[in-house]
Amino acid sequence: MTRPGTCHLVGAGPGDTGLVTLRAKELIERADVLVYDALSNPELLQWTKPGCEKIHVGKRAKDHTMPQDEINALIVEKSKLGKTVVRLKGGDPMIFGRGGEEAAELAAAGVPFEIVPGISSTIAGPAYAGIPVTHRDHNTQLTIFTGHEDPTKGYSSIDYAQLAKAPGTKVFVMGVGRLREITGSFIEHGASPDTPMAITQWATTGSQRTATGTLATIAEIVEKEKIGSPAVAVIGDVVKERDKINWFEKRPLFGKRIVVTRTREQAGELSKALGELGAEVIELPTIRIEHPEDKLGFAEMVTHAHEYDWIVFTSPNGVEKFFDAFFAVFEDARSLGNPRIAAIGAGTAKKIREYRIGVDLIPEKFVAEGLLDAFKKESVENLTMLWVKAEESREVIGDGLAAMGAIVDECIAYRTVPETEDPTGAKASLAEKGADLITFTSGSTVDHFFALGLDWPDGCVAGSIGPVTSETLRKRGVAPAFEAMPHDIPGLVAATVRYFKTRA
Repeated sequence: MTRPGTCHLVGAGPGDTGLVTLRAKELIERADVLVYDALSNPELLQWTKPGCEKIHVGKRAKDHTMPQDEINALIVEKSKLGKTVVRLKGGDPMIFGRGGEEAAELAAAGVPFEIVPGISSTIAGPAYAGIPVTHRDHNTQLTIFTGHEDPTKGYSSIDYAQLAKAPGTKVFVMGVGRLREITGSFIEHGASPDTPMAITQWATTGSQRTATGTLATIAEIVEKEKIGSPAVAVIGDVVKERDKINWFEKRPLFGKRIVVTRTREQAGELSKALGELGAEVIELPTIRIEHPEDKLGFAEMVTHAHEYDWIVFTSPNGVEKFFDAFFAVFEDARSLGNPRIAAIGAGTAKKIREYRIGVDLIPEKFVAEGLLDAFKKESVENLTMLWVKAEESREVIGDGLAAMGAIVDECIAYRTVPETEDPTGAKASLAEKGADLITFTSGSTVDHFFALGLDWPDGCVAGSIGPVTSETLRKRGVAPAFEAMPHDIPGLVAATVRYFKTRA
């Protein structure tokens, strides 16, 4: 008989992946089965291991992909197969997340389980809107309730008379569709119509929107501004603090939808930088990196790298693939010998230094032509050079170095192929909601983006990391709105901020 696995009821937090607990991340990475709802950030799915079974069960108001009793049966069934099951629930599983019901079902079935709390939107949402749910100048009590009760009960268990009289802050979730009814009930039972109130949609994410008003006016304001679910509402004088401490919505890229087309493995640096500046980032990798066709030939060249006078790296991917192969053969970095090291730019140099290897040459301009200009200041005639490159790289560097009299061997470390997976639904999101900016970090990201056959979003512009990428965009009929300077990720982020600042 198969011993049951363990089911982990895990809080996915309010939306910002930076607010997910370390324990939650660890379990998502270990999961054999991931059962997730509509309020879990889809980016979390990228943390799963290869082969993890991912099951979407919906769970949004009026839109349940799978009824609760079937979810209960599912997590019991998968756990009894001996699998590690993660039931990922938006916010905290025990705050209006029905985690208690699921835990009871698991207990009744004899399935071991763990509850991993998450940061609830009831406190995180107001905080990201600049509203403290407790404040010594305004309140010493916090009341949390749901605006969406069990519809099968046939009656309301919310005592609005008691809520209206209760001092302090009131916070509720899942009540946008019943907002007029809820605010009307407060006023009917004695609450002042002038009581400050705020509602925040998609709290803690780049899509966050906040409306403020009073109990008497908020319903009309929300309808006018078309704020919907998921949302968290705050009632009380603490809403007044928003004018002073509204921090998240004042970030320079707040409200901008920006697409990142880098490989899934490399997207993190750019996505994180844009996200920290307030952007809603859509990761839509158009390429992925694979081993070269001639893996044996590549390995042999790496093995003999110590025989060269120079090793020339032109991308972080090349650096990573080179040292993966190098340390598969050698245990000691000193086995690399004494070749001098050249890097095409700051990003490539940074990657080299991660392996505790120094860099001898970085050009002023982070492009192939700039690297050749830098080598013109060196004496390279009759020197041997190992050029670590992608299979589809331009021949500018090899031809240029050879013209200077260098003896160049091409070391093909990887090849770029189209990315076919879309676990987060980025394509559908781009098609449905559009974007303000699509960033491109290489000519290959441009070509493979257009190969997807997606319509270019209305009002959207392209941002380029450098001249080669810009030229590829122009060949596709899209003039880049800006080009990074310097031609690296920090330069691209800075150029993005400058562009939207001038547009504002």
